[in-house]
Amino acid sequence: MTLYLLEANNLDFAKSKKDLEDKAAKLTTGEVPTLIEVQATEDLTHGYFIVEANNDTEAKQFLEDASININLVKEVRLVGKDLEEVKKGDAHVDYLVTWNIPEGITMDQYLARKKKNSVHYEEVPEVQFQRTYVCEDMSKCICLYDAPDEDAVRRARKAVDTPIDDIEKL
Repeated sequence: MTLYLLEANNLDFAKSKKDLEDKAAKLTTGEVPTLIEVQATEDLTHGYFIVEANNDTEAKQFLEDASININLVKEVRLVGKDLEEVKKGDAHVDYLVTWNIPEGITMDQYLARKKKNSVHYEEVPEVQFQRTYVCEDMSKCICLYDAPDEDAVRRARKAVDTPIDDIEKL
């Protein structure tokens, strides 16, 4: 099976985090397609859904059938955590960072850079890197962090020498 990132800029179906969590629970079927995780901004204006599906059309239809309007669908690769760990929902996440990967960088180059630089997260111990979803087309990645505040995330990104195109409080 394949993982897909689906972004929604309209989460009107959820009036609260609890509404979003209830919807997510219904979409976590254990069968393909299934929701692996959802992260949403603090004000519920932007949602990031990770769906395991056979193809992008199936992934999008799965969420649209649940009345979730999707703006973007990308095939992604999970980096930094085992899929089974993510499915358990064990990690706390406070911030989501988007990096629009510069043209010309290959997946192999990205992964080598990530491996080399990740050791520098130790320089900012108050920040816990949780995982990254890298778009297979190398257009962008989203990185998830457990951190006390935005400044701490910015220090961590600086330590690993990786830019920030957007940072959102979850």
